[in-house]
Amino acid sequence: MIRFIAIIMLFTPGVIGAFGIKLMRDALFVEVYPILVSEGIQFFVGLIMFIGGLAFIGGFIYHRDKKKQLVKERSKKS
Repeated sequence: MIRFIAIIMLFTPGVIGAFGIKLMRDALFVEVYPILVSEGIQFFVGLIMFIGGLAFIGGFIYHRDKKKQLVKERSKKS
């Protein structure tokens, strides 16, 4: 059950990111959704959705690799 919840947690931001790409593509081809007033706003909303989904998935992978000690810590310079 826990693995299923983890898959859903990764699947949801992926779908949001994919929908963000679709919004940006539609804005470039001037297909505006009625709820979004103009192409510029639609492109910006799509960009935010894409970056948010990508950041969540990237952060999850980084956190998992850091927990398994696959990422080396940077040395601090004094």
